[in-house]
Amino acid sequence: MLVAIAIYGGWAAATWFHDKLPWWALFLIGGWLVAWHGSLQHETIHGHPTSSRRINAAIGWAPLGLWMPYPIYRALHLVHHRNSRLTLPGVDPESFYVTPEAWERMSSPLRWLTLANQTLLGRLVLGPVFAVAQFWRGEAASLLRGDRWRRRIWLAHVAASAAILLWATVVAGMPLWLYLACFAYPGLALTLMRSFAEHRAPRDEGQGASAVVTAGPVMSLLYLNNNLHVAHHTRPAAPWYDLPAVNREIDGADTAARGAGLFRSYGELMARYLLRRVDHPVHPGRPQPAE
Repeated sequence: MLVAIAIYGGWAAATWFHDKLPWWALFLIGGWLVAWHGSLQHETIHGHPTSSRRINAAIGWAPLGLWMPYPIYRALHLVHHRNSRLTLPGVDPESFYVTPEAWERMSSPLRWLTLANQTLLGRLVLGPVFAVAQFWRGEAASLLRGDRWRRRIWLAHVAASAAILLWATVVAGMPLWLYLACFAYPGLALTLMRSFAEHRAPRDEGQGASAVVTAGPVMSLLYLNNNLHVAHHTRPAAPWYDLPAVNREIDGADTAARGAGLFRSYGELMARYLLRRVDHPVHPGRPQPAE
């Protein structure tokens, strides 16, 4: 609850006092708060901080990042956790891989963008556009097919996003482009940095698909310990503040080192993959072991 208060209070203060801050400070603060809010949404999806799904949804529902409706994020993320074949495109909704058939159909520019998205620099700079375009394309197809559930959700989401922007642009006097550039875009970029190394397609039987980044207290707070991803997938109902203990108990670092990867910090992740691909985007198609 303190995290939620800090996020919403910080967001209100940052938007209200935006003209008192230099652009770089607003960029860092706004991006941090929107990414932190995404981590809070993730916690509410997994049943925290209360036992009431409705109260949790009310805490996490506000679309500070603008691009994805909370109920759709919840539905897709729970499918991701029910999925026994993590990273498999078409099965895992959070996979960054493509099938060999999809790769063959891609144009040369789209292949280049897909390859660039497998580097950390590409994920930070191009990744938000890539993620939003891919998600909206799928949602548009569902809406055109007459999906009434999604229609209701998107109408509510548009209204809520309008309220967010009404506060930021009319009440707080912030230009729309500034909110997009200093809150929405860097917030999604920071979220994508967390997910950049979360999963990797296993090459051999027995390898896990979840990684671990043993980040310091600042980045661990930003991601609410979701960087300890082996622990999260082993016990998805555990609250964020229990994940370090869970990770030690199950020796998540050793599991990650033998599978998707163990990184000592986000600095190490950046040093290794800023300009180098973390993996080829075509899924290897190997059997996925249970974790």
